[in-house]
Amino acid sequence: MSENNVVKQEKKLTKKDVFRSYLIWTFFSHSTYNYERMQATGVLHALAPCLEKLYGKGTPEMKEACKRHMEFFNTEPNLGGCILGMTLAMEEQKANGQDIDPEMISSVKTGLMGPLAGVGDTIWQGTLSPIALGILLGMAQEGNLIAPLLYVIIIAVVLFGEGYWSYMKGYYSGREGITKIISSGLIKTVTEKATIVGSTVLGGLAASYVTVKSGLVLHLSSGTLNLQTDVLDSIFLNLLPLCVTLLTVWMLRKKMNVNAILLILIAIGVVGTLIGFF
Repeated sequence: MSENNVVKQEKKLTKKDVFRSYLIWTFFSHSTYNYERMQATGVLHALAPCLEKLYGKGTPEMKEACKRHMEFFNTEPNLGGCILGMTLAMEEQKANGQDIDPEMISSVKTGLMGPLAGVGDTIWQGTLSPIALGILLGMAQEGNLIAPLLYVIIIAVVLFGEGYWSYMKGYYSGREGITKIISSGLIKTVTEKATIVGSTVLGGLAASYVTVKSGLVLHLSSGTLNLQTDVLDSIFLNLLPLCVTLLTVWMLRKKMNVNAILLILIAIGVVGTLIGFF
């Protein structure tokens, strides 16, 4: 009889509960983003309905959980959603009396948010988004009105698909599953391959959309010499756009402020135009 009572009293989250938490996280992860706690309020907002179901509204356990999840947190929200899914799994175990130390929950979140942020940003901002932009910008420039809508659809499908898979994977696999994936070296491999693909795509975008030409014409006794067509293009096609791109990359690697980089590029353009080089 006592065993049956234990089964009846078991606190269990449904797939609908986890899915609702995923949706809240997706739309509100950056809703009150701040420099003190970063995404912490978004984390608590996403977890709160599930925590109330596990611990009860207004209980001491619920208050402790709220404090626990208002700690500093910052990661890439799509792939990093698996951390919240995993957190829900641990909170569920803790609510059912298993030996889950609250410090362990915080440590898992803190330990995974950095690595998954790096992988997520590389895949999302460094690979998928540039590829979609590289293809669809060309279509848009040709007057294709479907291109902007197509970009939104592609990004939305990838975003929601990746985010849903990650969140559910974190919940159903738990910390053991995510730790196994990290220790297997899969994340490192994916990051390296995505970086190569992203760099290749960005190089193609730079060649296609960075336009820098010299208008300098030298008048010689034997005729005129156009610096752009007669010299630069014969040495290396699109040499000036490449130089500007590499200069920008170098300044970014030097951790220069973005506004300072923009001012430097504007100054180069202004001075180059005044002396007749551009």
